[in-house]
Amino acid sequence: MRLSHLPRLVRTLRHLRPGQALCQLRHVLRPGVAQKSAAGPLEWGGETATVYFAPAPRHAFGDGHRVELLSREVVFGKSVDWDHETEGPLWAFHLHQFDWLRSAAASPGRRVELMLDWILRHRRGVGWSPHPTSLRILSWGKLLLEEGALEASPGQRERIVASLADQAETLAANLETRLQANHLLSNLLGVVFAGMLLRGPAADRWLGLSARFRRELALQIGADGSHQERSPMYHALLLENLLDLLSLCRAAHERAPAGLEEDLAERAAAMRGALEVWMHPDGEIALFGDSAFGIAQPPAQLFAYADALGVSARKPATPGWLSDAGFVRLEAGDFSLLASLSGPQPAHQPGHAHSDALAFELCIGAQRIVTDTGVAEYLPGPLRDLSRATRAHATLEVAGHDQCETWAAHRIGGRPRVDVEGIGVPAAAVATCAGWSTPGSVHRRRFDVSEGAVEIHDELLGQASSVLISLPLAPGLQPELRSTDSGPEARIPLPGGRALRIALPASARWRVETEKYFPEFGSVVSRAVLRGQDDAFERGCTRFEVESDA
Repeated sequence: MRLSHLPRLVRTLRHLRPGQALCQLRHVLRPGVAQKSAAGPLEWGGETATVYFAPAPRHAFGDGHRVELLSREVVFGKSVDWDHETEGPLWAFHLHQFDWLRSAAASPGRRVELMLDWILRHRRGVGWSPHPTSLRILSWGKLLLEEGALEASPGQRERIVASLADQAETLAANLETRLQANHLLSNLLGVVFAGMLLRGPAADRWLGLSARFRRELALQIGADGSHQERSPMYHALLLENLLDLLSLCRAAHERAPAGLEEDLAERAAAMRGALEVWMHPDGEIALFGDSAFGIAQPPAQLFAYADALGVSARKPATPGWLSDAGFVRLEAGDFSLLASLSGPQPAHQPGHAHSDALAFELCIGAQRIVTDTGVAEYLPGPLRDLSRATRAHATLEVAGHDQCETWAAHRIGGRPRVDVEGIGVPAAAVATCAGWSTPGSVHRRRFDVSEGAVEIHDELLGQASSVLISLPLAPGLQPELRSTDSGPEARIPLPGGRALRIALPASARWRVETEKYFPEFGSVVSRAVLRGQDDAFERGCTRFEVESDA
């Protein structure tokens, strides 16, 4: 490491928890996972034909000869290369999570072949990392529980169950306390899920972690129902996992630790309510932070799953305002706007956060207009850097600097100071942001939404500075810039003989750029971005108004 990078490292590490920092050091000194064998006699105790799960996720598809994950297909031929790393670590994680094996592409007999092949040929490596192990326990558990999902002889089933026990024992000994956040929560959930599936001393020990799981659940899921990492995608993934464990608890009630079923139902109801805030009228999630389409189940699928388990949405205390996450939903007429009013969270693990304070997404009916950028990959490099940069979001870049000191693939050193001045849902919100390297120049933004228009009022308080204003548009929208007596504006044709008129701050020099958009992992799409450059910005207003396309 260069000495010039030492201050950045200090700014990153100072937010870690004491125990977390120690675990990070231990991981550096002793990387890898040592496998464990489940101690004592264990037997299958899972119920069959009485457990309901959501269908396989749409992004995962494979029969072992070919596997498509994250928009990338790999043809293996006769046997899967379980050590395949050409597509990157995230693809490898999804391969070993085995959610793709629940797709209709694989027959019940083929599924058994692949599970046994993994047991035989992947005794060490990435598949034994805690996170894919957590989610593989759920995937294998679902296949074992769903009637007709597997065609296995008693001996084959016994081998799969024995491996599942070894995976749970290994996971219990390697909880990701160094990373925390969704990784640790998934670890604990996976161990408890295995404890519900099996019977014996080891399974009882795994169930003993349910108390820690419930504490972590209370820590990570805010009172508003949002997950602490502020990613709608990861929030939706965790909601499905909670519903999975709840479904198993309902099917094997006598096995569930006291209070677990009630806790899961309560948290899932709150998370469902938060997800409703985080989704747009087109039925899909917002793309803030590390979020992309096609990874988590669509909200409608999750809501149907929750309905089947009797879990209704519990709305936030102030409808439309996720106070813990710092997101607000404003609506009037055909307009709906979702704005980010917080900096990276949680402080000790902001790995999925972007420089998106005061950014927003805007819809007119089900048509997305202003969109976030999404995420293409987790490999360090230009695509990852772009997705996290301030200019990739509908906000202001001050003095050419990002709000956050992002580095590597998931690291953040310096962080912005973001304060909410007022929330007036369903129509208004005001907040400020001071970037980590420009603390003297404070961006203040007010959102006003009415039936006739949306207005974004920006001003720069304190030290004068240059700004770059970005309005990333949904793919397919073609803005036309023009000068009028009242200032610059952009017009965008809309379906139905209408047009969107965007009045732009007059002090800025405006242009239309073509920029990258990442709606799904592995997908890069071109779209238009309205950009305004102002060398000494003071204040300005952006107004969105729909009018007839005369």
